[in-house]
Amino acid sequence: MSYTVEKLVKSVGEILTEYPLSEDLKKQIDSDRKAIRDIIEGKDKRKILIIGPCSAWPEQSVINYAKNLKEISDKVSDKIKIIMRVYTQKPRTNLGWTGPVNQPDPFKLPDIEKGIIYCRKMMLEVLEIGLPIADEALFTNNDGYFTDLLSWIAIGARSSEDQEHRIYASMINHPVGIKNPTSGNLTIAINSLIAAQNSHVFLLNGRQIKTNGNKHAHLVLRGGDSKSNIYNEDLKKSCKMIKEKSLSFPSIIVDVSHDNSIDPATEKKDYKSQPQILLRVLDHMKEDENLMNSIKGFMVESFIKSGSQNLSDSSSQIGLDLGGLSITDSCIGLEETKNLIDDLYNKL
Repeated sequence: MSYTVEKLVKSVGEILTEYPLSEDLKKQIDSDRKAIRDIIEGKDKRKILIIGPCSAWPEQSVINYAKNLKEISDKVSDKIKIIMRVYTQKPRTNLGWTGPVNQPDPFKLPDIEKGIIYCRKMMLEVLEIGLPIADEALFTNNDGYFTDLLSWIAIGARSSEDQEHRIYASMINHPVGIKNPTSGNLTIAINSLIAAQNSHVFLLNGRQIKTNGNKHAHLVLRGGDSKSNIYNEDLKKSCKMIKEKSLSFPSIIVDVSHDNSIDPATEKKDYKSQPQILLRVLDHMKEDENLMNSIKGFMVESFIKSGSQNLSDSSSQIGLDLGGLSITDSCIGLEETKNLIDDLYNKL
């Protein structure tokens, strides 16, 4: 084994005791999870909108964003179920900052215990504001520190083909969105859904356990291999494929960021195109009842300020804009976000 134990980290029980979830917030989260399940099942005809910063940092800007998003959410709640992205774990294609859960200060050495506390406190603050929250399950061995707070969980494009993540999706009670892999291969994505919706036997902490399967696992389209999968023919193909596999509640969320934000003319990603792409998908849905019933919502990367900044351009936090400008993927700003949600609401 080639590793060094740097320090011991407080147990899940210790952290949850120090930063507990109140009974009122437990009821709020239960209600939000049920609402999302009802949308996935088709009992609730609203659409889901999973929206927020690419990575949840810094804390105060995330909280400020949440307060603004809550005001918007209250106005559109009869048609749109808004879930805030509070993404604390950042997958990387090769190297880079892996999010505040590992490194709450990007300019200091990783400190996972501080990161866990930083992220849990931030999530609790967002919940107190009144929003349901979503995160990506990247480091599944950390899940116990946060799963009680989440209403929706994502399995990312770099993880969806991994057997451990598929089994993890089959054992959690949350609605879970599984992205197609970075290659864009839909067959792999569908296989991930089949695995997640079914039972598995595996070893967990010295115990043989059997998962129940997660019937609310659903597909997230995010494009891949520098190609979008949000065109009419792509959407119809995806719906056909998931229905052919006899999945429980075959459902799709369309992520209008990542490779789905590629401009065909320039063949480059353009975060500013997210609103128009979302509305284009909605137009396809309105023309096809099957698409309207199968596509349950959208995912958008949004923060207080439009654009992004590069961590490597600064030697410390002093050189960064800490007022809500992304340090990972570019996001649309608050003004564009308000306009997007208004447009979505008015066209539903």
